[in-house]
Parts: sequence; C-alpha cells; structure tokens
Amino acid sequence: MQSSSSWLAAGTKHKFRKGRAGGKRAPVINLREESGPRALASCLSAQSAGSNVAFSRIPLHTDLLSFCFQFWEVIGEEHGIDWAGSYCGDSALQLERISVYYNEAHGKKYVPRAVLVDLEPGTMDSIRSSRVGALFQPDSFVHGNSGAGNNWAKGYYTEGAELVDRVLDAVRTEAEGCDCLQGFQLVHSLGGGTGSGMGTLLLGKIREEYPDRILNSFSVMPSPKVSDTVVEPYNAVLALHQLVLNSDACFCIDNEALYDICFRTLRLSTPTYGDLNHLVSLTMSGITTSLRFPGQLNADLRKLAVNMVPFPRLHFFMPGFAPLTAQGSQQYRALTVAELTQQMFDARNTMAACDPRRGRYLTVACIFRGRMSTKEVDEQLLNVQTRNSSCFVEWIPNNVKVAVCDIPPRGLSMAATFIGNNTAIQELFSRISEHFSAMFKRKAFVHWYTGEGMDINEFTEAESNIQDLVSEYQQFQDARADVEEEEIGGEAEVEPADKEH
Repeated sequence: MQSSSSWLAAGTKHKFRKGRAGGKRAPVINLREESGPRALASCLSAQSAGSNVAFSRIPLHTDLLSFCFQFWEVIGEEHGIDWAGSYCGDSALQLERISVYYNEAHGKKYVPRAVLVDLEPGTMDSIRSSRVGALFQPDSFVHGNSGAGNNWAKGYYTEGAELVDRVLDAVRTEAEGCDCLQGFQLVHSLGGGTGSGMGTLLLGKIREEYPDRILNSFSVMPSPKVSDTVVEPYNAVLALHQLVLNSDACFCIDNEALYDICFRTLRLSTPTYGDLNHLVSLTMSGITTSLRFPGQLNADLRKLAVNMVPFPRLHFFMPGFAPLTAQGSQQYRALTVAELTQQMFDARNTMAACDPRRGRYLTVACIFRGRMSTKEVDEQLLNVQTRNSSCFVEWIPNNVKVAVCDIPPRGLSMAATFIGNNTAIQELFSRISEHFSAMFKRKAFVHWYTGEGMDINEFTEAESNIQDLVSEYQQFQDARADVEEEEIGGEAEVEPADKEH
C-alpha cells in the first residue's frame, strides 16, 4: 500500500478552475457490504459548481444491485437515458446538463460517472451480469477478494487500506474531467465492515487530497429495533466518529423509518428493498436537481452546506420527500404547494428513526420542483414557521433555505425534497452509544478489532466524541436568544472599561 503522502502528492497536480461555465463530469464511488441484506453501497460524486454540473451515484443500503436499478432508473427517466445508455428523451433540457451524472462516450452512448467498490467480488459479478451492468464501463468496478467480515477495523486498517489506492486512482481519473470540482458524495451503510470502515477511510483520504471540496454522505444508520449484525454498534460509533471529523453534510437514513413510510403513508402491505431504495433515490435526485435543470432559485452542494450547518460538528440531517400518497388515495388529494409543505414537515415522513417534534430545527432546506409561484412557496413556509415557532430555534431568525426548480420529477406535476437539521437527531446517536457502551464495558468482541492492528483507545475516543456530539445538540436545543443577547451585551459593556485602563 502506498503511504498517504505519496498518493496525496500524486493528487496535488489536479487543478480545478472556479466558476468556469460548461463544466463536465465528476466521479462516483460505490461501496458494498457482504453481509446479505445489510449490503453496503458507498458512492462518491463530484459536482461542478460554476458550470452547474454535478455527479452523484449509486447503491445505498441493503442491496447494492437493487439500489443501482432504482437510482439509475430515476436519473435515467429524468434525463431520457435507457438501460443501454442511449438517449430516448423528448426535451433539449434533458441533455443540456446531462454531464452532471453521465459521460458521453462513442456513438452517443452515455456512461454513468461512477466507481463501484466492494471488498469481495460477489456483488460486482451480480451487477456485471444484470441489465444495469451494461451501463458501466469496466474500470468502474473495483473490488477485493476477502471481504470485511462485518469488522470496521478490516475495512479501515487492513483489507480496505490495501484497496483504497486503486479506488483513489479511479476517483482522480474522474475528477480530472471536471472543469470545476465542487464536491463528493458518499453512500454507505454503517452497520457492516466495508461501508463503515472503508467508507470512512475513503472519506478521510479524499478530505486530505481535496481539502476545500464539499464532502456529503448518505449514511444508512442502525435501526432502533431491527439489526442483523451483532457488532453493529461498534461499527456505527467508529464510523460516526470519522463522519463528525471529515464529512461536511451527512444525510441520515434508516431502514426502519423507510419501512414505516411504506406501511403507514404509502400503504404497501409487503414493501421490498426496491421500494425503500426508490424513496432514497428520489431524495438524492432532488438534492442535485438545481445543478441539472433550470429554476427560479438555485442551490448547489456548497450553498446547502453554508445555509444548513451553523456549527461545524452539527452537520447531520433528516432527509424527506413529498408527495408521498397511497396509490388509492392519490385522486382524492390535490398536489399543491400547501400539500407539499405539510407533508415535508410531517414527522411520520422523516427518513431517520427519530421524532423531530422532540427537538428543534436549527436549519431547514426545501427544494421544490415544478411550475409554481415563489411567492406562494415563501408564504407557505412562513406559515409553518409562524404556527410552529417553538419548533425552530429563535436565535437563527431566517433558518429555512429555499430552492425552486422548474422541472418536476417524471410522472409528477410538482414535488419537494426536505432536509432538516434538527436537534432530535441526538436520539439516534444516544441509542447507538448506549448499545456500544453496554458491550464495551465487558470488552465483548473487542479482540476482533484489536487483532487487525486497532488500538483499544480508539473505542474510548469514538465513544467520547459521540457523547460530546449529543451534548452539543442538547445545548443548542435549550439555548435561548435572550440569554445570548444578555451575555453579548455584558461583554460589550466591559470592553470600553478595559480600554480606559
């Protein structure tokens, strides 16, 4: 394995010009976990800022193959690209910024800008042999042979460390094609070894090599009741420790919350992983929609980060999507801005397993799609904030970021993507931390991690970091604007006296 200094030096030659129009593609990486239904998928995507170009892609939780189908089906429908990579759309807007997700190859074939990564070859073989496999170029597949065995330390220190340089080479190759690289997007699960270990290792390496680029992650968190991995709390806490340090924005997604949406809102009697992946695909598509289509109010990854993260460590978000309506009830509900706004702030439609009503919103981002009045959008969001003022911190007066894109998703007249930075996310971290502490007190399973060269003190550091994160969220949830004003005023009164002395 190369040292970090050698691959970093190799990466410093890549220069990206700011603000240049007509920017091109960017890279994406996928990671996958070998633990069956908890299979991991990690993806990196880069986006061109000035050129309004982005790249984002791939497999998410549970089933990498299923996510590939669902995600690329959503993106392909919006841009008119079929499973063979050929354009079959009906609007010039579909091709205008198609380089956000695709590279144009010989014969007008469009190839997803992505790198699929796994520590064992099984999933890669499944994707190659499926109909979605023809979309990707052969160099997009990077895999090991032994797997991570549900062990964060294997993914971070041993097996993942041996593969990471090959992945970084693929990332650099894609990044070199960008006129203005805006950032990366990682999709991974925190329960297994590949997604949690190698996923966060990649994040740290990319942070070193591209320190001023935005790093976003879609992270599949452990479910509160359902778990198929005994050591899941260890893997999750160790991965969160790295996400706090290296991620600019982390979108927290939970399988159980997605199941609840399918059961309660969509009224699906037997939801599949395909249904869950489709929900997340719609959300991921919505976040980059302003980069891919024209609109009245645009937002890119950097704008979202600047408006959503009031403090560097508090960058964990609850994503959501609207409209979500049971198939038999669609004809009885009008699709309006008011309806979309109501659904977005409905606690039952949150894709993370925590209740936003038990916390307060620090910041919110709402990305609307479709033909609508920006005046009506502003009025509806103001109504929500006025009626539920106690749910928003008062010391950030205008804490809702809005973007409006003219092009709706396929099959809908309008839609909206929701991103909430709510202090209730601490429930998720507290739950994971409690499970971690219960096992670590007895040092259960620790030998599997130290056997891979990991220092036992890393467990203590990670646990302490997550507990501190919970305390910080609680501190800002309880903070009041008037108290802060008094403190600031007191400090201001002291300063003149000091100057007289």
